[in-house]
Amino acid sequence: MNKIWILARMTFHEAIRRRIVLTGLVLGILFLIIFSVGFHMISREVANDGENRPVLMARVMQNEMSSFMLNAGLYAVAFLSVAMGALLSADALAGEISSGTIQTVLTKPIRRSDVVLGKWLGFAGLLALYLLLMAGGAVLIVFVLSGYIPQSILKALLLMYLESLLVMTFALMCSSAMPGLATGGTVFGLYGLAFIGGWIEQIGAIFNNHTAVQVGIVTSLLFPTEAIWRRAAFEMQTSVATILQMSPFTTISVPSVVMVVYALFYLLGTLAIAVWVFQNRDI
Repeated sequence: MNKIWILARMTFHEAIRRRIVLTGLVLGILFLIIFSVGFHMISREVANDGENRPVLMARVMQNEMSSFMLNAGLYAVAFLSVAMGALLSADALAGEISSGTIQTVLTKPIRRSDVVLGKWLGFAGLLALYLLLMAGGAVLIVFVLSGYIPQSILKALLLMYLESLLVMTFALMCSSAMPGLATGGTVFGLYGLAFIGGWIEQIGAIFNNHTAVQVGIVTSLLFPTEAIWRRAAFEMQTSVATILQMSPFTTISVPSVVMVVYALFYLLGTLAIAVWVFQNRDI
């Protein structure tokens, strides 16, 4: 276990030195700046409009606007975290195998499983910090400017972290068997499939089309990222949004807790496959 922690620290520090992390951090800070300016301007317009309305209605409008803007911001954060997870691990094993670096590591008394688990743990720690900065920053901006904070925000953030871990782990599994470019194409292809399937399920739920709903569920079983995001959005949505279904971020077909448990087992199974493939690969 000590070797895994050592490899995790090495992976963490190496990842920080990579340009992709610096680029992601700079773009993330720019996103938060733009988000704060945009939220401030829209919030001010809503407040001005609410001056001519009853106090209760003005407060509801302000809360719904804040909820919508925060969900939109967190949706962008979720995508950035997913992209960060995929780009970090897509070439983690494949790159070291092709360059021969992995042979130097494996000459030491280190098991191949330790390498995979150490890299996974290092990337997971980096993703946690990135998501905390981005999502925490968006939530803090909304709270400071409007005083609004969504219900069950901690559950939602944990689910968003699970989504990014799913993508990172799947990319690491593919990296143990395929080149980095093929891994990236596979991961983002499945992510896009899950995204489309999720919207098909939502639209099917609006029109009571059970076939469309089933299509969405099947895509969620193939790659449960979009289902996890929709569960996170459901945890944050207001009762007014649930009743009126007036926002594109309103979850109509709500993924169950069973789907969340399935995603956890999906993650563990994917990690186990990554270890098995890397152990049996001819290097």
